[in-house]
Amino acid sequence: MSGAGNRPSVVSRRLILAGGIAVTALGAAACSDAEAPVDEQGRIRIRFATDWRAQAEHGGFYQALASGAYERRGLNVQIIQGGPGVNVPQLLASGAVELGMGSNSFIPLNLVAEDAPVKAVAAFFQKDPQVLIAHPDPALESIADLAGRPFLLADASITAFWVWLKARYGFTDDQVRKYNFNPAPFIADERAVQQGYLTSEPYTIQKEAGFEPRVFLLADEGYPSYATMVLSPDAFARDNADALRSFIAASVEGWRDYMRGDPSAANALIREANPEMTQDVLDQARAKLSEYGIVDSGDAALYGLGAMTEDRWRQFFEVTSQAGVYPADLRWRNAFTDAFLPGRG
Repeated sequence: MSGAGNRPSVVSRRLILAGGIAVTALGAAACSDAEAPVDEQGRIRIRFATDWRAQAEHGGFYQALASGAYERRGLNVQIIQGGPGVNVPQLLASGAVELGMGSNSFIPLNLVAEDAPVKAVAAFFQKDPQVLIAHPDPALESIADLAGRPFLLADASITAFWVWLKARYGFTDDQVRKYNFNPAPFIADERAVQQGYLTSEPYTIQKEAGFEPRVFLLADEGYPSYATMVLSPDAFARDNADALRSFIAASVEGWRDYMRGDPSAANALIREANPEMTQDVLDQARAKLSEYGIVDSGDAALYGLGAMTEDRWRQFFEVTSQAGVYPADLRWRNAFTDAFLPGRG
C-alpha cells in the first residue's frame, strides 16, 4: 500500500483492467450451470478476488471474515488477494473465483463494452480515492488552481480520470508528464502535480519529503466514479442469488464494524496475508477513509453501505462517453444492479 515497495503501480493496477478479458469464456459461463460449490459443513464456498495485496482499503471484507459474519450466513469465504500480475476479470472468466473486486466505474463499463456478462452488485467506496497531489502552496484552493502546471500521470490515467479533468477544467494533454511511480520528480519540482491514491502516496511523500502535500480528492470536486465494487458474473448471481445477498450483507456488516468499531482482528488478517504491511500504514489509511467519508457518504448515507444508484452511473457514463471513451449507444445500465443489496430483491 503506502510503502514505496508495497504498491509499485497503484494506479495502473486500478484503472483499465478489463480489456481482452476472455469474453468467450465469460459468455460460455453465463450459459452454463454456475451453482457455487458447498464444503463438507454445508457452507457455500465463495472465492473473492481483490484488486491488490491485503490493505486497509479491503478492511471491511477482512473484518467480515475475522468476525464470522460470512460464516454465520452459511458462507465459506476465501479472500484471494491481488497483485501486479493479477487481473480480476480474467479470474472471473476462467472460473478461478466466484466474485471479484472492481476498482472503479471504468471496470464494469469496460466489461459491458466487451459484452462480458458481469455486473457490479455493490459499491463499498462511495468516493473513488483518486487524488491529485501538489506542493503546499497556499494559493492552491481547488483543482482549478492547477491550470498550467505539469501533471505526472501514468499511461492508464490518460484514458481514465484525466478524461474527466480535461472536460471539467479545460486541462490539456501538453501538461502531461510521464509518471513512473517514483515520487522523486514530484518532490524536486515545486510546480508539479502528481496522481495518487488518498490512502497511499500522500503518506509516502510526507515521510520521504518531510512536508505535508496539498491533496485534492477528485470525488470532492464532482468525479462520479464508485470504487471497491463487488463484481459478479450474471450466471453466478442467477444460480446463487441467496448466497450473493448473504455475501453483500456480511460485507456491509464488516465495513460498518471496520470503520466504526475495533479493526484489530481484520488488521491481523491483513498483516498475515501481506507481511509487508505495517500498522502505521493501516492506521493512517483507515483514518483517511473515515475523514473523507469514502465508505459512508453519498448514496451510502441515504440507502446504506454498498449502495449504488442509476443517476450516479448515468453521470459517469455521460462524461466518459462525451469524451469518446465509450460509444453513446453503450448499454451502460448493464454495468450494475442493486437487486442484491440489503432490502432489495
